[in-house]
Amino acid sequence: MRRSTPFGDAPPSPSAEPGMSLALAVALLVAAWVGFAYLGYPACLALLARIAPRRPIRRGPQQPPLSIIIAVHNGETLLPGKLEATLALDYDGEREVLVASDASSDATDAIATSFAGRGVQLVRSEPRAGKEAAQAAGIAHAKGAILVFTDVGAEIERDALLRLVEPFADPEVGSVSSEDVVSTSEGEGAYVRYEMALRRLESRATTLVGLSGSCFAVRRALCDNWRPDLDSDFCTALETAARGLRAVSEPSARVRICALADARREWERKVRTVRRGLAVLSAYRGLLSPRTGRVAFSLWGHKVARFTSPFALLVLLAASACAMREPAGRALLAAQLLGYGLGAAALVSPRVGRFALPRLLGFFLLVNASMLVAWWHHLAGRRILTWEPTRR
Repeated sequence: MRRSTPFGDAPPSPSAEPGMSLALAVALLVAAWVGFAYLGYPACLALLARIAPRRPIRRGPQQPPLSIIIAVHNGETLLPGKLEATLALDYDGEREVLVASDASSDATDAIATSFAGRGVQLVRSEPRAGKEAAQAAGIAHAKGAILVFTDVGAEIERDALLRLVEPFADPEVGSVSSEDVVSTSEGEGAYVRYEMALRRLESRATTLVGLSGSCFAVRRALCDNWRPDLDSDFCTALETAARGLRAVSEPSARVRICALADARREWERKVRTVRRGLAVLSAYRGLLSPRTGRVAFSLWGHKVARFTSPFALLVLLAASACAMREPAGRALLAAQLLGYGLGAAALVSPRVGRFALPRLLGFFLLVNASMLVAWWHHLAGRRILTWEPTRR
């Protein structure tokens, strides 16, 4: 009931409802942002690829001179098999294999030297300065027009080199990513398959904003500004875009990697990956401008939305709690608590982790929590230069 005053009816007393409605609006807004990061962006890409795709890539059989650079630190266990497999890859064109040893202290250098008679060169970096610094040393010795970077633990399929160089028949292509294959259906396996599908869409609609670190190829001319302090697979994709060229995915160039079964190691790898990714994004922040068109769209959709989703999830949780008086607010809060509970249970209990939904929720929880830690390191100014290869 309105109160009467000498000046007429007074306005109604403030209630909690407008504030709760605002909280619900904020919750829905940030939920939409998270939804865009993981579902909306791929949907937009699919629509763009259908109604306004970029010009199809001109592929053609060719075998330009290749330099295959394997950056390694203390890889004595995997290096012999990697070199045997690399030398057995189908490729009749001129090629060289360089082992870029990042101050290895085990038998890595001796193993590389033992393959010298078969065309393998050892390029040693001293002191230890990180993966990209070792790659830079390899670039300085490389003679090929196309450089192929691969990890010592990556298993490249026999015809992958032939497939990887085909897009370079198109002069607008600057770099080409292989496609990772993970046999497991665990969290990382599902995530890798999601990422590979996303890259195929980006190849058709925009440009890749990240290459596969396990194996990618790039024109030598794009490596004259190599940054030894930045993640090479992310940086190379953005350098390609910055020079007006396209970074594309080649699904037929397949590389097998092993999924990490240890959640602790997966956590460490995710934190490291995001920390390095944030540094690259900061260095190439000019590409976020709308003036760069589709490049900016992919950077915002694939990277910025993903990197900021942990903060959005925290805001979503708080806003949903503030909107508990409304049915939608209660439903949002209950869904989050249930999802986080199932995810946490899957991470600590192998029995719960056997089920697909809790396993995926656990991986989602792990990824977003690791991004928060990565942001903390990044904002504190702590950068990663040296690297400890992931033991899969």
